[in-house]
Amino acid sequence: MDYEAEFADHTPPLFDSVGDVIKDPEVQGFNPGLIVLIVVGGLLLTFLIGNYVLYMYAQKTLPPRKKKPISKKKMKKERMKQGVSAPGE
Repeated sequence: MDYEAEFADHTPPLFDSVGDVIKDPEVQGFNPGLIVLIVVGGLLLTFLIGNYVLYMYAQKTLPPRKKKPISKKKMKKERMKQGVSAPGE
């Protein structure tokens, strides 16, 4: 009995920190809105960085695009504008 009276006003160290959380109602962990913002922002940032990396990879590995061929009629018009006569005329 003397043993119980000696430790009656003391709490064990494990339960001491739990008592503070229960007493303080403002401590609730992370804000859910902040978690959503971080997740969405992280996904958006990952998407943009991934697109940039793929773009740079494509620039290095893909051959340049071929230009559309100019029609003979258009070439003739361009030569007439410059004053050079088309061959055979």
